[in-house]
Amino acid sequence: MTPDVERYTPGHDSFAVDFMAARRAATHADFFLPHLAPGTSLLDLGCGPGTITNDLAAAVAPGHVLGLDQHVAQFTGARASARRRGLRNVRFQEGSCYDIPLADSSVDRVFSHALMEHLAHPASALAEIHRVLRPGGTVGLCSPDWGGFLLSPPLDDAVAAYTRLQRANGGDPHVGRKLGLYLRDAGFTDVWLDVHYERHADPSHIAGYLARQLDLAEQPAHADRLRAWAADPGAMFAQAWVSATATRPR
Repeated sequence: MTPDVERYTPGHDSFAVDFMAARRAATHADFFLPHLAPGTSLLDLGCGPGTITNDLAAAVAPGHVLGLDQHVAQFTGARASARRRGLRNVRFQEGSCYDIPLADSSVDRVFSHALMEHLAHPASALAEIHRVLRPGGTVGLCSPDWGGFLLSPPLDDAVAAYTRLQRANGGDPHVGRKLGLYLRDAGFTDVWLDVHYERHADPSHIAGYLARQLDLAEQPAHADRLRAWAADPGAMFAQAWVSATATRPR
């Protein structure tokens, strides 16, 4: 099933790619690392610039890893990084989470970070994950939930503008709290949920990232509000993330 209306809100310009490329498995996939072992095969769905993917590939080597994403321009840096690290067990391929190019029951683990919140049909994506995951295999998901952010000073107007933009693009800024329900409805068992906060040490980084998207959406007043807010010496942006693991029954 393909979405009726869906657009990746952060975009794929160099600013967005650089923002995503700062992420690593140790900081953004730590909840899933205990489920990995050498020789495990893995799919990283919506892998982006591949920085987390390559870390996961190092953790499961010599197990095969596929990084799948719809925006192939990000793969140049991902492949170069894999070569520098001597990772021969990872490849990157263009593809959709609604039509994963893998056979049924063919992979031991599926990981996806910061993807579900952008999907118009997360249940359809989870049905595909269920299809390609081997019985007894584990899926790990992590998504933010914009209903739990901690912002100081208050920034409700600009944050509300961004969440409206994400909804207009087909996404769900509150999908984090729904991950367990989606997994259960897709037929997974042993669902485990946790939540943590990511405090951005430099608020101007996340504020600039969000403001960039509001500028492109022709909402300069909200974008300017974000940038001005970040200049406050007391500014704090703590982002709520929900992580989930579940098993495909044998």
